[in-house]
Amino acid sequence: MKALLRQTSTTVSRWLLLCSLLPLSTCSPKPTVLERVQALGKLTVATTNSSTTCYDGPQGVTGFECDLLQGLARKLGVQLDLRIFDSTPETVDAVAQGKVELGAAGINVTAARSQRVRFSRPLQQVVLQLVYRGGNEIPHDFGELDGELAVVPGSGGEEVLTALKPRYPDLKWNRAEADNDVEDLLYQVANGELDYTIASSDVVAINQRYYPNLRVGFTVSDTQQVAWALPLDTDDSLYKAVQKYLHELGEGELARLRDRYFGHMGETDYQGVTRFTADVQELLPRYRGYFVAAGTRCGLDWRILAAVGYQESHWNPAAVSPTGVRGLMMLTTDTAAAMEVNRENAAESIRGGALYLQRILAQLPPQIGDPDRTWMALAAYNQGIGHLLDARELAAQLGGDPNRWVDVRNALPLLTRERWFKKTRHGYARGREAVGFVGNVRNYYDMLSWMTQTDADGKPAGPGQPVASAKAPAETAVLRSADAVPLLR
Repeated sequence: MKALLRQTSTTVSRWLLLCSLLPLSTCSPKPTVLERVQALGKLTVATTNSSTTCYDGPQGVTGFECDLLQGLARKLGVQLDLRIFDSTPETVDAVAQGKVELGAAGINVTAARSQRVRFSRPLQQVVLQLVYRGGNEIPHDFGELDGELAVVPGSGGEEVLTALKPRYPDLKWNRAEADNDVEDLLYQVANGELDYTIASSDVVAINQRYYPNLRVGFTVSDTQQVAWALPLDTDDSLYKAVQKYLHELGEGELARLRDRYFGHMGETDYQGVTRFTADVQELLPRYRGYFVAAGTRCGLDWRILAAVGYQESHWNPAAVSPTGVRGLMMLTTDTAAAMEVNRENAAESIRGGALYLQRILAQLPPQIGDPDRTWMALAAYNQGIGHLLDARELAAQLGGDPNRWVDVRNALPLLTRERWFKKTRHGYARGREAVGFVGNVRNYYDMLSWMTQTDADGKPAGPGQPVASAKAPAETAVLRSADAVPLLR
């Protein structure tokens, strides 16, 4: 992550303040940790690129814990120096070894960790869950596992497994590679590369949004607190400042932030399909004319626009994201201005989204054909054209074809990993989110294609009725036949 607020003040006033804190003799007291932090003008924090911590959103660095950290930095009058680690256990190690002043990475408070670091007031509560892939047999306890179970080394999940080993003598698990975090393992489960993993309920809920086939088998722990970690030493000046900040913030503000980032989670796949079907009947008729008009103007299938609108806002023209993106097509302020539309007006928001998608399609290299071109454009709609181009370059480096969506899709998740994104021009991105976004839009598009096609006599096609093939005009940027493109799984 190349723009993670890494700013070290070098103003004369701060250096003078630091010098004034240095001992003038062996009898002079040393400055406290808090005094050193404020004198240098930066707070060094160990974190992870994660949906629950800090990530690069449409409006810059954001995330539940990132928002809290920015508030703490403002309170202390310093800048954040975020150090990115591959996993939560690594951030705990960094704190325990004195490499950073604070750890903020969705850290579950456990007995073993409490012997190594000092924990702040809790930020939220979670439980650990056993996760498997939908369609497989549901496990009800560890004795029913039939396949490979992997966890992050040193994680809360591994602590639970170690404690349960005497109860389940045949219980076995693999320790994930050092650079794999829990979201990597969830991604592997969703794609059938791994049978089971253990993750915190907040992380599971967020990732189920992008990978609807993730399922929870059973809860494996009691309620655990998530908190920040600080060094376990005699100097508690920074610890007290953190405690004061969280106390003054209050449970009300913490609840508001939790709702902002996690309140919309938890909708399962079958529930989503049921809701979508109802919304097509009740909501779509209000906006279908706008989608058709915008699609005609921009040479796009109106159903792909409608699918994007549903993925973004569930066809809610008053929708607002945690990062301030607004409207039915969830446009940023800059995008709405560039497209010259009022994003809070449904018709203009749809037109702006269509124009933006049309612009992205025009920016892609001409050698990319459909349907790959459309899927890549959708990924760029979600993450930005720069990150999409970075993923194409990574796909080529891995021996894939940068003009094929399947290879670019496999490369996008690598943009969350420092060893990969540091090689790119645009840095860290929520690549998994883009993959999930495209998959969901494709699913909605396929359902809309089936629900809105007509038979040979022009009558709506229903269940069990044959549908006429729908071919797109030459200028249309997406295939109109749902049968022509396999669903993204």
